Formats: sequence, structure tokens, C-alpha cells
Amino acid sequence: MISQTQSQHDVEQSTLEELESRLWAAANALRGPVDPADFKTYVFPMLFWKWLSDTWAYEHDQAVEKYGDDLDDEIEADEHRFVLPEGASWYDVTTRTAGNLGAHVQQAFTDIEQANPKALARIFGDANWADQDRIPAHAILGIVKAFNQIRLSPDRVSSDLLGQGYEYLLKNFADSSGKKAGEFFTPRSVVHLLVDVLQPTEAETVYDPACGSGGMLVSTIGKLRADGLQYQSLNLYGQEVNLTTSAIARMNLILNGFDSSRIARGDTLRDPKHRTVAGNLRRFDVVIANPPFSLKDWGAENWATDPRAFCGVPPAGNADYAWVQHMVASMKGRTGRAGVVMPLGVLFRGGKEATIRKCIVEADQLEAVIALPTGLFYSTGIPACILIFRSEKLAERQGHVLFVDAAARFVKGKNQNTMSDDDVAAAVAAYRTGIDPDGEDQGVNVRLVPLEEIAGNDFDLNIGRYVRAESAEELDLETALVRYQEARAERITAEEALFARLAAAGIADLGGVQ
Repeated sequence: MISQTQSQHDVEQSTLEELESRLWAAANALRGPVDPADFKTYVFPMLFWKWLSDTWAYEHDQAVEKYGDDLDDEIEADEHRFVLPEGASWYDVTTRTAGNLGAHVQQAFTDIEQANPKALARIFGDANWADQDRIPAHAILGIVKAFNQIRLSPDRVSSDLLGQGYEYLLKNFADSSGKKAGEFFTPRSVVHLLVDVLQPTEAETVYDPACGSGGMLVSTIGKLRADGLQYQSLNLYGQEVNLTTSAIARMNLILNGFDSSRIARGDTLRDPKHRTVAGNLRRFDVVIANPPFSLKDWGAENWATDPRAFCGVPPAGNADYAWVQHMVASMKGRTGRAGVVMPLGVLFRGGKEATIRKCIVEADQLEAVIALPTGLFYSTGIPACILIFRSEKLAERQGHVLFVDAAARFVKGKNQNTMSDDDVAAAVAAYRTGIDPDGEDQGVNVRLVPLEEIAGNDFDLNIGRYVRAESAEELDLETALVRYQEARAERITAEEALFARLAAAGIADLGGVQ
């Protein structure tokens, strides 16, 4: 039988305030030797390990109480969610006084992953804990000290409370990381807006092909829980290219009670992992994502024969419509719906994208275009929108696209704007009803536009063409800004290619051309 030493700090059930305080104290232990953008790489694995150890000890105590002297190793194994190998618990490792603490932590993580190959393989990421130049022993000890002040077993911290604490850390790490935060964190107002629009329900399959830290999937759990539905019946899937971020997503879902969620690591556009036994792309009830905007070098060379390119191959230097087509191709027939955050430029850019956009609109699966306020995202100041697709639209929306202008619904922030709960509710109400909510003073403009009118505008989906005139001027200014930024980026890319070819030809001077 594995012996576990309980924490000396024995407290009553923790409050969210206390939990957040301890979690942030653990992060602060890294200040100085570790860049704030890398805090998540170290704090989340330690948090997960502490929770795993506390939960194992709690389960052990419950087993002893239940079976008494009849408890043996075989019975004990059935009482635990995860295997915790001999000597790999938080208490066994952090109380050692000899050797490199980081190396001991690294070994414990390896042992735990190997003991749980299906559920926890690579769950702790790829940080080198033994490298004291990257994370010195005193920083690890600081994390240990902070986490020793709180028990994370289920009798002290519920999965709901722990999930809120995890979310608190993600938000704070995002605030500290600046533009890098866009790689793993979507503002929660945007997440909630998407989830509320798509309305996932019991027993459905939900898929995020660019899942980051898992926020969309966790918000789906939260919505069903808040609505009093059987959220445990959800089937959650995701894919994320970054190893550390995909590990954070898996931890996030496990801490929220979903051990069986399927988060794959890999490049979704080059190698989608979620497939049927026959090798076809798996289809889902709900597909939801905030993929990286205008991704370059995304694998266009392999899409000519890819069944996802049902409306054409997007430009090699911009993956926006590759993500859109992947998500539409991933929807189930009849019940499928998808929501994707996109830069505003997808609504009107020309070339290959115009051809793809025309094809998608004519297929009559684009249900709605929702304009978002500016300044919401960490990674870009470019205006964004949400595209909503359905395999089968409601009868009254067939042959139409609903335009919802929610660009004016936001709370101004010093570094970043936000949408309040009321702002999100107003946008969702406008989407649901197809009419302006509670009159014109709500700051949301709505119009259901027939496909014939969109075709008459050469399938340009610029919202300013279709919503009220009072919002069109502001939206057209945003459109002009987007077009300028994209034209400038295209010019820079073209110049770089030209200079590279000139250099290869031995021409070093263009004679003053600028």
C-alpha cells in the first residue's frame, strides 16, 4: 500500500477568494527568474500534481473507511481515478532534502505519465524542471510553499471551484503575456457569446479544432451545468498544435471533471486527428473555435485533393478560409452547427477568398454574421466577427443570412475592451429573434438579408452594406482600416519575395526604389 503524508495545513472547505490568493502566490514565486509569459508552463503542472496527490490521498482515506482491514492493493486500485506510483506524490517529493528538487519533480511527472498512459500521457508538458538556469530551486520551493497552504481534495475544493480558480490563473497569465496570450486564451465574453448562440445540449459532441487552453469546451460544460442539464453526458473533443497549451487544456478539462475528453496534439489543417474508423473526418454536433487569424504557412500545398476544400483552396499566405471549410466539413448532417471567430477581412477580401465565400453563401449554410467590438483580443487590434453555420437552417432563415451588428456593445478598458454580460445577452437575443432587442437604444442592429441581395453585391458580406445607416459609417471605417492593414502586409510580403529573388540573382541594389 502506498503511504501518503497529508498536508499539515488542515482547513475547512476553501473559498474562491482563498483559492485564487494561493494560486497567484504560486505564480508570484516565479517572478524574476521566469518570464511572465512562461508562468503557465510551470504553475499548471504543479497545480495539477498537487490536486492529483490530494485527491489520491482523499480517495485512499475513503477506501480505508469503506473497507477497513479488507482493503488490499487490488481493491484500492478500483477506488482511484488515476494511478499515483510509489514515491511520486507531492508529499513524497517536496519533502525530500537531498538532490536536485527539479530533477525529483521531473521524475515524478514521468512516473505518473507512464503509470497512466492513456489518460495522462505528456500531461505535464515538456518543461525541463531539472534546468536550474530556467527554473531555480528557490522558485520551485516558492510554488511548493504556496500550494502547501491549501488542500485541493474534492472535500475541500469542488471541481466547479477548482475550475474557476484555473480560469482565474489563465486570465491573469493572459494579461501578463500581452499578444502571446492570443495563442492560448480567448476573452471569455466572446467564448460565452459563441456558446450561447450555438446552444450545446445533453449528450452532444462538441469539437474545438484550435482549442488553446480549452476555454470553449469548459464554457460548454459551464453552460449546461448552469442550465441544470446533464453536463457529464457531453462528449468533448479538441486539437491544439502547441504541446504546452494542449497539456493545459487537458488539465483544465480533467479538473472540471472530464477525464474522458479527447484533446489531440497536432496541426489541425495539415493533420486533423479526429477521424472515423474508416479514416474520414469525424463530424460533430457543435464545432466551435477561435483559430489564429490569417495564419501563413498553413499547408496549402496539400489541399488541392483535400475533401475539406469543397469550395476551393485558400491562399497559401492566409488560412482563414481553410479553418472555415474545416469547421463546416466537421459538422454533422441535420444537427450540426458551427461558430468561428474570424478577422473582419473574410467578409470582403477578393481573389481566391471571394470565390470560396461565394460558394459557401450559395450553399446556404451560413446562418449569421455577428460583428464584434474592436479591441477585445490580446493578439490583434484588427476588428473581428463571428460566422455561424448550420447544416440545416430554420425554415424562416433559409435563403437568407442574418447580420447582427454588436460592434457598439462593449465596455471601454485601459488596455483591452470587454463585453459585459448584458452586452453578450443583447447580441444573443438579437441573433435568436432576428430583431433589434427592446428597441433601438440597445446598440445592436439586426437584419435578415436574402441571398439575392448578397449576390447583387458580388457576395461581399461587409456588414456596413446591410445594417442600418447609423452603424454603417463606423463599420466602413473599420473595413477601410482592415483593408489598409492587409494591403500593407501583402506589399511587405511581396517586397520580401522580390528582394530575395534579386539577391539570389546577384542584384543587391534597386537604385533607390522604395
